[in-house]
This record gives sequence, C-alpha cells and structure tokens, in this order.
Amino acid sequence: MQIGFTMRQAALAVALGAAATIGGALVFEHVFGYVPCKLCLIQRNPYYISIPLGLVAALLPPRYARAGLWLLVLVFAVSAGLGAYHSGVEWGFFAGPSDCGGGSGAGAGNVGDFLNQLQSTRVVSCTEAAWRFLGLSLAGWNVLISLALAAFAAKAAAGKDLYPGR
Repeated sequence: MQIGFTMRQAALAVALGAAATIGGALVFEHVFGYVPCKLCLIQRNPYYISIPLGLVAALLPPRYARAGLWLLVLVFAVSAGLGAYHSGVEWGFFAGPSDCGGGSGAGAGNVGDFLNQLQSTRVVSCTEAAWRFLGLSLAGWNVLISLALAAFAAKAAAGKDLYPGR
C-alpha cells in the first residue's frame, strides 16, 4: 500500500504550513509582546501571498495546481532570501535599511503630545534579534521554514511521491 500526496493536497499543506508560520509570528507579536521591525514585517508578505495562492492551487485541476506549486516555490525562495538577508543584518554581515525601526504610532496633535509619544515609543532595530532558539533568530527560522516549504512544493510540482508508504 502506498500513501502519497496529490498536488492539490500538497498545495493545501503548503498553505496550512504558511498559515501556521504566520500565526506563530502573530502570537510572538500579540501574545508575547515582541514588536517586529521593518524587515520582520516585510518577511511576512510572502506568507500573506502564499496562503491564498496555495488554497487556490488546491482547488484547481492538477495541471494548474502544478503551476500554482511552482509559484509557491518561487514565493518561498524569495521568502528564504529575505530571511537570509535579515539574519545577515542581525549578525552584522550586511547593512540594514537606513529607515529600519518600529512601526509608526498614532499622529500627535501638538508638539507636547509628540514629545510625550517619543518618550514612550520603543524603536525596534533590524540589527538586533529579539529572540533566539538554538542560535537562530526568527529570521533564521524563517529561512529554514521557507526552504522546507519550497522543497515540499517543488517535490510535489515535479510529481514526486511526497510520502511513500511502507
């Protein structure tokens, strides 16, 4: 007996993997209070693209699902590149963007309000990893997750059996 993923199932699995990853990032932000920097927010865009793309590919006939999977490979290759760049910025290998700080707050009504807001605003630098696990920052984990999702999508798009039975 052989168990394998169809291209449609693989596209759905990639979409679910992307949703779980972005969900994890949102939990770090909203539950644990880790404020994302500009590069962190940019790294989320491929996930926001891949979730609907994977869902659409899962609903299409196999020929079009294959094209959707190849697009997912491209999206996650870009995602891995963004994560590698951000990791390099954190490790000091590359210069980060000159405008890399936290998100903007609410507009101040007058100069006094603006000065008070400046005192309470925490600027998030792209050069400092807020959290590391096994030596990797969230940007580093993004590289690994993106490469895994890209490889999974590529294997499915190439028509390889993704989970051979025993």
